Amino acid sequence: MRVARRLQAGFTLLEMLVALSIFALVSVMSYSGLRSVLQQRSATEAEATRLGELQKIYQLMQRDLEQAVNRPVRGEYGDTLPPLSGAESLQFTRAGWNNPLGYPRSSLQRVGYARVDERLVRYAWTVLDRAQDTQPLEQPLSDQITRMELRYLTEKDDWLPQWPNPAEVVVGGPPPEGLPRAVEITLEHKQYGELVWLFRMPDP
Repeated sequence: MRVARRLQAGFTLLEMLVALSIFALVSVMSYSGLRSVLQQRSATEAEATRLGELQKIYQLMQRDLEQAVNRPVRGEYGDTLPPLSGAESLQFTRAGWNNPLGYPRSSLQRVGYARVDERLVRYAWTVLDRAQDTQPLEQPLSDQITRMELRYLTEKDDWLPQWPNPAEVVVGGPPPEGLPRAVEITLEHKQYGELVWLFRMPDP
């Protein structure tokens, strides 16, 4: 009878405490592992988003610059702007402006890139020859750019910090036409540091 009562007895308090302690320890370890996995996944997704943003910027600049054309435009105040100009920012005329609805407009478009504070912005004008009230469309590309520098390769393989070539600019005369052989764009990114992109221009 004593043996039967001993077999029917439940867990002791000490056994319950030990079991709860083991269960709590396993739960904490499982939660820590899950949290680490979730944090790693979040960091990976954020990194992929930043890289995708840079890839989009590069492809957009490449598409624009590869379709640059030697076409001056009229500025807001009637002055003639060269086909491509830039020192701290970049502005040029490009071809290949899609017109799926068949509007009565040119297939050429004036576009530009500039750094405003820490934002990299693409500008696009809906007309080539502008009036005083003409405003460009702004497309923010990134808010992680702390520096932007431009260089231009001439036909003589010289690099210039601005375009048109200052040596070819005549005071009071029309701006010189022509495009550089290549454009080098240097961006300082908060996350990835200095990025140097070289874009070949179309043959004249």
